[in-house]
Amino acid sequence: MCYGYDGDEALRRSLDVKDVPGPSSPSRRVLLRGALAGAAGLVVTGASAGTAAAGQHQRGRPAQRRRVPPGRISLQLWTVREGLGEPWGPGDYDATLTAVAQTGYPRIEQALGYFGRTARELRAFYREIGVRATSSHDGISDSRAALHEKLQNAVTLGQRYIVVPYLASDSLSDWTTWAEQMNTEARTARKYGLSYGYHNHAHEFTTDLGGGITPWDVLTSRLDRRYVHLEIDIYWVVTAGVNLGLSNDDAQRFALRTIRRSPLDVRQYHVKDRHTTGPEETSHADLGTGFIDFERFFRAHQVEEYIVENDTPDVTYLQTADVGYDYLRRIRF
Repeated sequence: MCYGYDGDEALRRSLDVKDVPGPSSPSRRVLLRGALAGAAGLVVTGASAGTAAAGQHQRGRPAQRRRVPPGRISLQLWTVREGLGEPWGPGDYDATLTAVAQTGYPRIEQALGYFGRTARELRAFYREIGVRATSSHDGISDSRAALHEKLQNAVTLGQRYIVVPYLASDSLSDWTTWAEQMNTEARTARKYGLSYGYHNHAHEFTTDLGGGITPWDVLTSRLDRRYVHLEIDIYWVVTAGVNLGLSNDDAQRFALRTIRRSPLDVRQYHVKDRHTTGPEETSHADLGTGFIDFERFFRAHQVEEYIVENDTPDVTYLQTADVGYDYLRRIRF
């Protein structure tokens, strides 16, 4: 395996270009919760209304509709980064994670480090507050020693998944090399009992590497489906469609086709909503307040983990976490 790519450094560079707002003071969870959570549960698009009408009585009994299993709901910690402490904000890791647990989340997706704890100590803390770290975002390792340390920490935390969160280049050679590296890491991860995945953004679908080939073409043709799965970020695939000039509805169809036609297993979702208008850096929306019809996605393909995320929370990060959890508990598809 060809090491030398610094995944953590690439991730840090990616965060620099997100242009997210600066830190804000944490707020306790109940501010505006009733109004926004109600809105999250009550927003129904024309498509979902039609589905509800189609699911009327059969032999006098209402049709059963599926729901997201409560135990499969998770929160990506990037959402609450301002509450985790320096360098992300003047927050308190323990207080923020305790509030997340009190909201009802049984799982979190680890990100941004362990904030002064070892993996063993962090797992003990999570057990104390009642959550599990079932997944994490980790860059490609730059050495075999770093790879084994990363995987051992994931096992110690009790994770099932480990996911590469971000790669970016306009070089076909880079993407080919990364795919080979991920295949090698994924085979090693399997020996640790971990499922290894890749998390998309929008540029994988819009970057031309030459001859019309995109990073997504490279990944889906070169990643080994026996070992590598996809963590599909619904917001970012829809955003890719918008960036390609599609209407909001056609962008959702584009995202649905991406999921249905994927040669790799889609095992995790990042469930993120999108405002109808506005620049990309402010288009992230709390669940149920944007235009993405998640019922369509969940009907089309169910996954093992539904992970709430919002890069730029609408009110406060804890409000976003509350609204997201309530939305996934309410939605029927």
